[in-house]
This record gives sequence, structure tokens and C-alpha cells, in this order.
Amino acid sequence: MLLSLLLLLFSLMMMFFNHPLSMGLMILLQTIIICMISGMMINSYWFSYILFLTFLGGLMVMFIYVSSMASNEMFSKFINYKLLSMFLLMLMIITTLMLKTNYLTWMNYNFNYEMNEIKYNYIFFNNENMIELNSLYNSHSFMMMLLLINYLFITLIVIVKITNIFYGPIRSNMF
Repeated sequence: MLLSLLLLLFSLMMMFFNHPLSMGLMILLQTIIICMISGMMINSYWFSYILFLTFLGGLMVMFIYVSSMASNEMFSKFINYKLLSMFLLMLMIITTLMLKTNYLTWMNYNFNYEMNEIKYNYIFFNNENMIELNSLYNSHSFMMMLLLINYLFITLIVIVKITNIFYGPIRSNMF
């Protein structure tokens, strides 16, 4: 419940940012929270880990591009108090509604059984059941993994075809 509330808070805070680097930081924080939520919902953290690495790689490329374009741009200190008060009122209403309802069906997460096995096997030194890493390619997660592999491969091919070294840099010179 706290992670979903933080995700909602970061989504609403995106309205207040106008600098690309602060927006990139908010996207990174949202990615971390989404990866933790998806790791709790799926029985394995492998998909969350791959999702986080994919988003982190894309954000690093965006950070380099934005920092070269807007290197001397300062953060603005303009605060819209009407929007801020509406934001805080909405946040208080949402938190009271979330705390008032005890049985939220969309917040029931499955417990990660693989992580419990790791905890019990390595904390209590019980090596009777060795954990195998073939659960990454099980039948229930095989299609998701195959889709992710194909997506990354097609993205690599498209980026290589779009960027041609004979046409010069992607960024045009302002001078």
C-alpha cells in the first residue's frame, strides 16, 4: 500500500517539475517502485531486474543527451500555490480513502516464494533443496522473457539503423 501511494505521489509531483533532469529523476524513482511492486506480484524478481536495467539504460542515454543540450539551464523557483494546495488536498483525500478501506483487493500481493526459500536455505543453512535458476525459463514466464528478448533486439536494430555516423551528430549546432 505504501509503494502504490509513493507511486501516486511521484506521478502527481511530475506536474511541478519543468526541468528535464528533475523529471528524469522522478521517472527513475517511479521505475524503482514499479519494479518492486511487480516483483511482489510475480513470483520471481527476474523480470523486475531486467525491467529496471532496461529503464536505467534508457535514462542514462537521455541524461547524457539532455545534459549536453541544457547544460547551463537553472532550476526555476516558481511555485504555483493553488496547484500545490490542490495537490496536497488530493493526496490527503486519497490517503484517507486508502486507510479507511481495510480490504483493498488490488493491493493483495502474492508473497515471493523463491525469496522465502533463499532466506530459509541460507539463513538456517539447510541445503537439502538446492535452488536452481531454471525458473527464469519456466512455462509461465517463458513468453514474457521471449517478448523482452525480441523487444531489446528489435530496439537495437532500429537504433543502429537510425543513427548513421556519416550524417554527423544527432544534436544540431546552434551557432
